Amino acid sequence: MPITKQAEKKLRHDRKRTITTRRVHDGLQKIVKSMRKHPTQKSLTQAFAALDKAAKTNVIHKNKAARIKARLSKLLAKK
Repeated sequence: MPITKQAEKKLRHDRKRTITTRRVHDGLQKIVKSMRKHPTQKSLTQAFAALDKAAKTNVIHKNKAARIKARLSKLLAKK
C-alpha cells in the first residue's frame, strides 16, 4: 500500500489510466480480429485508424502498429 500522500494520488491516477488504456487496447484487438476474419477495404481503414490512434496515445508502440498494419494489408492483398 502507498505510504505517502503523493503515492496515494499516483495510485489513483494509475488506476484511471489503466482503465482507459485497457479499453482502447481491447477495442483495438476486436477490430484487428474482425479484420482478420473478414478482410475488406472498409475494415482495413477502420483498423488502420484504430492502430494509429493507439500508437499516438502510446497504448502500443508505433513499430508494433506498423507491423500489424503491414500484416493486415498483406492479408487483404492476398485475397
